[in-house]
Amino acid sequence: MNVAYITSLYPSLSHSFILREVRGLRGQGVDVTSFSVRRTPPEQLIAPEDREEADATIVLLPPDPRRFAASVGRAALTARGRFFRAALGAVRRGLSLGPRAALWQAFYVGEAVLVWDECRRRDIRHVHAHFANVGADVAQLVAAIGGPGWSWSFTMHGPTEFFDVPGHRLADKTRDARFVSCISDFCRSQLMKLVEREHWDKLHLVRCGVDPAVYAPAPARPEDGSLRVVCVGRLVPDKGQSLLVDAVALLRERGIDARLELVGDGPDRAHLERHVAELGLGGAVHLAGAVGQDTMRDHYAAADVFCLPSFAEGVPVVLMEAMAMGLPVVTTRIAGIGELVEDGVSGVLLRPGRADLIADALAGLSDSAVRARMGAAGRETVMREFDVAISAERLAGILRGAVGTPA
Repeated sequence: MNVAYITSLYPSLSHSFILREVRGLRGQGVDVTSFSVRRTPPEQLIAPEDREEADATIVLLPPDPRRFAASVGRAALTARGRFFRAALGAVRRGLSLGPRAALWQAFYVGEAVLVWDECRRRDIRHVHAHFANVGADVAQLVAAIGGPGWSWSFTMHGPTEFFDVPGHRLADKTRDARFVSCISDFCRSQLMKLVEREHWDKLHLVRCGVDPAVYAPAPARPEDGSLRVVCVGRLVPDKGQSLLVDAVALLRERGIDARLELVGDGPDRAHLERHVAELGLGGAVHLAGAVGQDTMRDHYAAADVFCLPSFAEGVPVVLMEAMAMGLPVVTTRIAGIGELVEDGVSGVLLRPGRADLIADALAGLSDSAVRARMGAAGRETVMREFDVAISAERLAGILRGAVGTPA
């Protein structure tokens, strides 16, 4: 079975779960050709597997002028009226949201023609997109240009798409797609409220996952009287890292030697550096920068607790990685996180936006016996429900059942 995968940026340092899924599907016998709207910057290609995937990925922008002209010509001749109907429909949809949206839709048509032509050449008739953004727009257009026998699907993550349901055309895309892979029951329920009941059966729960063998527990860190906390994620306000820095200050005021490592990079880095300096925490908070998947487990292994105090999430894969490593987790009770973390069993779930609650939860994990018990429970959860091999097998089965069947 041949399928195409398209995202706005692949491989991506912050979306390593897509790479794992692609490789997991290939392990299930699915021939996956990857497309990326934009080329991944070299600084994001840290791990060897990132570089391997980048070399094998077809990048759409900027297009080669001759290749683009040839693809448009073939679409105009062989796809007959489907190409023009798809293009006109896309621009009209964009105009309903404004001139700028219409212009972007025109760009998506151009990208879709390139994907359609490459898929036609490779005998691929199904396109899957991750996220309901530009990749889904392009995938929908590819299927429309291809016509009978072509289909598309997408993976729904949230929360970004749920912040602008009309802009992302979630209802329209859900109705039109052959199926939708939802990363959580919460995510699935949000689509259920947007479409008619007749479309609910196409909404499938497929967890993101990790490889528990790769993220295996490390030997216990020697006790030195400190509480070492790690947070992995892009440095953006959504992740709540600033509040975590506040929590570390509160803990140290209570006499707890809390130390924090922030792994990741992003636009909020300068603010965080200033905030750490203002609180006099230069010796207690370390910003490690971007880290590749090949060395990520070393940062988990050096910690006692993982904390992600996000304001908006889907189901963070970094929580799965930490739990697979046997770390107890402290995170917020939002979206689908409660489907991964069981409060008081594998971690602590908090109301978002409260540095004092973060500090209290971390203080409660000063006891190594409590951490060990929660860490073991968390790893068991990941092995049972969030193993990437299990998720890939499920998605491969859905693809086999959907591709080539009537829409």
